[in-house]
Amino acid sequence: MSTGSIGAEAARPGAGVVQVEAEVIANQRVGAYHHLTVVAPGLPELARPGHFVALAVGGTHSSMLLRRSFSIHRVSPRGTYGPTVEVVVAAHGPGTEELVGLPVGAHVNVVGPLGRPFPVPSTPVACVLVGGGYGSAPLFWLAEVLRERGCHVEVVLGAASTDRLFGVVQARRVADGVSVTTDDGSAGTKGWVSDVLPEIITRTGASVVYGCGPMGMLRSLHEIAQEHGAVAQVAVEEAMACGIGICMTCVMPVRDDDGVTSMVRSCVEGPVFRGDRVRWDAFVDGRCLVPSDAVGAPQEVVR
Repeated sequence: MSTGSIGAEAARPGAGVVQVEAEVIANQRVGAYHHLTVVAPGLPELARPGHFVALAVGGTHSSMLLRRSFSIHRVSPRGTYGPTVEVVVAAHGPGTEELVGLPVGAHVNVVGPLGRPFPVPSTPVACVLVGGGYGSAPLFWLAEVLRERGCHVEVVLGAASTDRLFGVVQARRVADGVSVTTDDGSAGTKGWVSDVLPEIITRTGASVVYGCGPMGMLRSLHEIAQEHGAVAQVAVEEAMACGIGICMTCVMPVRDDDGVTSMVRSCVEGPVFRGDRVRWDAFVDGRCLVPSDAVGAPQEVVR
């Protein structure tokens, strides 16, 4: 597929960002995760699939100064209780533990929509959406947008085990086909998403493969898409301490149009990148290294 068929207008950041004191109206346990819904006036109208929000944790005197960032699961500009935003949270530490414990009626400060959303085709094409664990959260809204544009949509959901999957029932409502994989075989096909992806791309003639999940999964997704002549659009999972491009903790190596590698902020220039622009070779043992040929990389001094 030519890159020209990806709508440029959808690849730009949103028209604006708002900061609101959002009210929690639902906090439900879903498998290993929590599905959090907040009323956030002014935010849903600006958001697109692939955008994320940053939620404050702790109080005024808390030592937890940094926000926690989450992909937007879906929005409703005209919900029953007002404009709502939904996110999926996995509790990994004190900050996320606090968020999953928020009761209905509590308030949380939210900034968004942030980052660059998924670009969408300007003409109907077959698309495959791949989610790893709760990384699948933004894909169901994306599936709805793609089908509204006449695209054939297949969804692949993978996780370590059944309780780590998110959105299997939702996927069946919004996609033309759904495939599930688990590492332990407790649901769907035993194995990884990369085991079933080649057949799906071949069968559907997919031109675009979208993905959100662990970096290792995204790398294999890109490689498989490239082998089959498709374009990969991946939402990366780099740690984002501020979410607005100030702290530089989420930088990663990405090639530009001229093939030059720079360390860019995934919260601003991303989180969505074309798979063939990401320097996957720089990710080693869970760490992101600075390629020696990147702009500004330290150079060995020969004396």
